[in-house]
Amino acid sequence: MPTVAANGITIHYDVQGSGEPLVLIPFLGADCSCYAFQVADYARHFTCYSVDLRGAGGSDKPDGPYTTELLADDVAAFMEAAGIVRAHVSGMSLGSATATWLAAKYPAKVRTLSIHSSWTIADRYMRDVVDAWCVMANALGSVTETVIRGVLPWSFTPKLYVERPEFVDLVAGILRGGPQQPVEAFVRQAGAAATHDGRPLLSQVGAPTLITFGREDRLTSTRFAPALQSGIRNSELAVFDGCAHAAISEDPETFNRTTLEFLLRQR
Repeated sequence: MPTVAANGITIHYDVQGSGEPLVLIPFLGADCSCYAFQVADYARHFTCYSVDLRGAGGSDKPDGPYTTELLADDVAAFMEAAGIVRAHVSGMSLGSATATWLAAKYPAKVRTLSIHSSWTIADRYMRDVVDAWCVMANALGSVTETVIRGVLPWSFTPKLYVERPEFVDLVAGILRGGPQQPVEAFVRQAGAAATHDGRPLLSQVGAPTLITFGREDRLTSTRFAPALQSGIRNSELAVFDGCAHAAISEDPETFNRTTLEFLLRQR
């Protein structure tokens, strides 16, 4: 897969499809393969650029604090290096906070914004959960096992665990066979999520915006929806029933249909 030099680091990405560019930004601890259930559908209409954020996948993992603004600067520099003048931009969880910064700070680069499982500012509940994941990662010495044992139960509903245990096992197997993120890089990414404050950014986002949540998400629940929707003037909201934090994996058919309908309306 290709790489570019951008913002002082090497950024790894995947590209598939044809048409207008669509930049896909992953969540905490994930590489670009986290959009595996979306790319096949999206690539029928768009050229999909799936990036590895700083600290994950094949991208560089430098020392020092990470912020969502820094991650957005990386994505903006990636777009410049890859020759992407303007794109539809979609981000999930940590990727959504990054995408919000991108749309606010580099408005000319963002044609539409799609933010999934997002938040305005990390409250005590969210910070404590993310901190617990960091404690677990340091104790286990493995980000992959932390994601499987600690993050996935927040990402999926109890119903999925009970009725589709084979799917949970499949995801665990994919994670164990994929890139292994260093613990310190995970902790730095988690710090970016825990310190994100998007409240001053929302009024600066001018791109048409889709905001989505899983109805059963506890981490970034619909408690954040009113502030996001009222803060971003040209926004619309979709809530996925029967899904927790990761609707992109729990119900990809509904997720893809809803998000594609938004994207195609904006072309």
